Amino acid sequence: MPNPHEFEAADPFKVAFALIPRFNMMALTAAMEPLRIANYLAPQSLYGWHFVSERGGRVQASNGLDIATEPVSSHRKPFDLVVACGSWGAEHYQSRELSRWFRLQRRAGARIASMDLGVYLLAEAGLLAGHAVTTHWSCLAGFAERFPDLDTREQLFTQDETVMTISGGTAGIDLMLHLVAEQHGRQLASEVADQMLHHPIRDAALPQRHTLGGLTSETHPQVRAAIRLMEANLAEPLSMPELARSIGTS
Repeated sequence: MPNPHEFEAADPFKVAFALIPRFNMMALTAAMEPLRIANYLAPQSLYGWHFVSERGGRVQASNGLDIATEPVSSHRKPFDLVVACGSWGAEHYQSRELSRWFRLQRRAGARIASMDLGVYLLAEAGLLAGHAVTTHWSCLAGFAERFPDLDTREQLFTQDETVMTISGGTAGIDLMLHLVAEQHGRQLASEVADQMLHHPIRDAALPQRHTLGGLTSETHPQVRAAIRLMEANLAEPLSMPELARSIGTS
């Protein structure tokens, strides 16, 4: 009987989690756990990861826990995937060295990703043009205003051949499960989800929030559309006639 898992790669898929101060520990753990469990279930190690930062040393998360990191300068060879990890304050974080390293990794062939407000790091590095991107819903409007030329979307995550962005929270579980399925088959991804008690595996385009403005899924579609428009234009609110025209009602 054939092995249900088709494992072709002899070397683990190498991931670098690039941390900045106040990164989101929950989002990081959510992205890591599917990879750890895939290693546990597979007959060989499929994934390996490093924690890196601008200068190395311990980097503290927003919950007060910290992680030992290696300086990005110690990793010149490309990873398979580089993930920019940030949260509150990432919109103000500036690091030429980290931006340069992201660009070097991308030019060397690494896929680039972000989680939560780590998307600001990739935008500042100039790596998101031409790609659909997302970030946490509470910061989406501010991000779109700062980078109006980017294709910013309210959804769980985005994924294409070279760039992936994760909104935050538990959305990293779903992206990584899709990555496991892409690389090693849907059966392994489903078994990883079983281990995590995570069902169903969510699709990228699903909205980040189950309800909008406290409304339920039974709310009329035009009302939901109006709420989305209002939330997307908090800085310059639309008038009632403008809202009505946009959603095609009186």
